[in-house]
Amino acid sequence: MKPQPPSTLYPGFERPVPPARALAEARPDPSVLPPVERAKSQGAARVFLVLALGALGIYILREFLPALAWAVVLAIALGPLYERIERRFPPGGHNIVLPTLAVLAVALVFLAPLVVLGVQAAREAHDVAEFVRKAEESGIPAPEFLSHLPYGSAQAIAWWNDNLGHAQAGSEILHRFDNGKVLGASRNVGKEVVHRIVLFGFSLVALFFLFRDRDTIRRQALAACDRMFGPRGERVGRQMVASVHGTVDGLVLVGLGEGVILGIVYYFAGVPHPVLLGAFTAVAAMIPFGAAVAIGIAALLLVAAGAVKAAIIVAVAGLVVTFVADHFIRPALIGGTTKLPFLWVLLGILGGVESFGLLGLFLGPAVMAALVLLWREFTEGRDVKA
Repeated sequence: MKPQPPSTLYPGFERPVPPARALAEARPDPSVLPPVERAKSQGAARVFLVLALGALGIYILREFLPALAWAVVLAIALGPLYERIERRFPPGGHNIVLPTLAVLAVALVFLAPLVVLGVQAAREAHDVAEFVRKAEESGIPAPEFLSHLPYGSAQAIAWWNDNLGHAQAGSEILHRFDNGKVLGASRNVGKEVVHRIVLFGFSLVALFFLFRDRDTIRRQALAACDRMFGPRGERVGRQMVASVHGTVDGLVLVGLGEGVILGIVYYFAGVPHPVLLGAFTAVAAMIPFGAAVAIGIAALLLVAAGAVKAAIIVAVAGLVVTFVADHFIRPALIGGTTKLPFLWVLLGILGGVESFGLLGLFLGPAVMAALVLLWREFTEGRDVKA
């Protein structure tokens, strides 16, 4: 049998506790905080930890953030189409085939024009090499359009022949580009191309997972917005998504339409390489006032070939197409979807392109749409439905 303490063996004769010890036991331990203060301390530490980990994560992914942003934009833009295809062809247990096919289709849309451009550039390489050889031997001949100038044709041709039309001038101009700076610029361009290819591949990989887990990601994003910002956060998120949809419809689809129409005009007007120039017009038309640059290039090519009337027709047709697209179709598509005045859409696009490059075409209007929604809720004193 184990020995027991006196208080157990002889009840009523407990060992007295010294006063100093009783006082110490009665005092609260300074290392143990009250529940309220402990909760505040833990909350502050948790916020600091989240901010620190978030900043560290952004720093680690800083080079891949544009690729992730592009993947999110593509997933939002193609979401309705993908959902329609998914309803028609329900995915299996692993859900791999449909996202893979969708990503391959996106890659084909982006890579096919580049392949066509590379093939066309390879075909033109022989002509460029022949032009360089003739320029070194006999100079650069005067372009044909100088002879069709209404005024000063003879003087312009004479100046050209005196300064550029002989072998020495052509050789000097060409040798200016044969230096270390040009070679260094070529190496930098090569590095940038490789870097862009890697980022594009990473965007496709991220897009695959966004397609595959789209329902889970959407549910988690809405839950996070609701927990952090309440119903207002969910409305802002939905408004930004609607802005991306409207921007895709108003910029990308309308730009492609402008490129197709003007490409047909280029073909019948006799513009060199109408398909490539039409594709360039489609891309440029996605940026406000960018189509004017492509139309101007097409008109100058016709003027250089001596087809002044065809150049005027191209310029007028381009002016009409861009005027209708920029003043009627785009405001209806973008403003109708986001309930955003077209002025703020335009400022968001231009400011976004200035700040984030091509990605700003979608980020700028999305941010403007969220800010306008918050402003309306603040000024009207009620929640505005997105």
